[in-house]
Amino acid sequence: MSARRRITHGFTLVEILIVVVILGILAAVVIPQFTSASETAKQSSLESQLQTIRSQLELYQVQHNGNYPTLAQMALMLNLVESTDVAGATTGSDFGPYLQKAPVNPFTAGTDGNVVAAAPVSTVGWVYIAASGALTVSLDDTVLAGLTMDANDVSTY
Repeated sequence: MSARRRITHGFTLVEILIVVVILGILAAVVIPQFTSASETAKQSSLESQLQTIRSQLELYQVQHNGNYPTLAQMALMLNLVESTDVAGATTGSDFGPYLQKAPVNPFTAGTDGNVVAAAPVSTVGWVYIAASGALTVSLDDTVLAGLTMDANDVSTY
């Protein structure tokens, strides 16, 4: 009688299940950290954009005889992304452009993140007060609750 050797190839079902369970646990730990990092990156981007826009608004005001752009001129930030004359008309080429493209609020749903309005609503990314040149970010209260932004930077709807 010859003795047969049993040669096994591959993994058993139990070994595969253990590996799958371990990978599931690791995924459950890692995925929330990526979500938090994504929100932090959006907030950092938003704060950087806000600082850039504010500094360019100040430059605009200096070059345009102490006048900030009107709300109509800021509707899509046209006066900051196009050249303007001293009166603020975009047909001129004396000053600007101040920005390469209109910045987008990453927390605004849809494609309206670059829209500027006089009051915070869900369809605008930025709130602008033409008389003072004050610019803030338009955010929902629920979004704002998860962020650590300065209250002076945010208008809530």
